[in-house]
Order: sequence, then structure tokens, then C-alpha cells
Amino acid sequence: MVAATIRTIFAQPSGETVRAQLDTVADMLGGQFPKVKAMLLEAKEDLTAFAVFPERHWKKIQSTNPLERVNREVKRRVDVVQVFPNDDALLRLVTAVLFELHDEWIAFPRRYLPEGSMDQLYPAELPDSAPALPNTTNTP
Repeated sequence: MVAATIRTIFAQPSGETVRAQLDTVADMLGGQFPKVKAMLLEAKEDLTAFAVFPERHWKKIQSTNPLERVNREVKRRVDVVQVFPNDDALLRLVTAVLFELHDEWIAFPRRYLPEGSMDQLYPAELPDSAPALPNTTNTP
């Protein structure tokens, strides 16, 4: 019941309602579970951090799929080798796997988050050579 109630925080349609729902859930659970209320309120900024991003990003921010894919690939490679002579050998293998995955993402342009909605986060900046706006007021 507690977990289902807490999940309602993440099912809200906007950032404002996410934060308001967290307060509501904390108050609801506070009578029976005061420690849960304290933990929710203490972690409010961390729990609602996803809500400052565009809504299209929320599911992907909350997902662990990319991390699970990396872990599967590392495990697959480690299973092939099975025995490592020292810790440095394991570290080299994991580093090589991460470099390969990085190169794969660079070579085959894919986007985990949609480009259009990323523009909302990082608006295009004017180049240094862009002309200044004319001063329309009579002040210098």
C-alpha cells in the first residue's frame, strides 16, 4: 500500500503536480509512518529532480535500461575470459568495453532523448559574430 501510494508521485502530468503530490503523500503516510514522511520530505529535491525536464524525457530519465545494457555487455565479455590474472586485467577489459560502446554511439548517430525536446533544455546560443540588437530607447 505504501509503495503504491508513493508511485502516484511519479504518475503526475506536470512538475508542479509532482511536487504537490509528494507533499500530499507525505502527509497521508505521516500519521501511520512518520519516518516515511520524514524521508520523503528530506529527499524531495532528489525525488522530483526529473520534473524540471520536459515531460517527454521523464520515462527515459527514470529508466535504467542503458545501464543494464552496459552491465550485460560487461558480464558477457567477463564470462568469456573467466579468469583474470589481476585486477588491472579486469579493469582494462571493462574500460575497453566502455570505449567500444562509446564509439558505437558516436559512429551511429542515435539519440536517447529526442533532439527537439533537448532544444528546450539547451537553446541555441548566438554566435560571437551575431550583431547586437539596436538600442531603441533614447538612453545610452
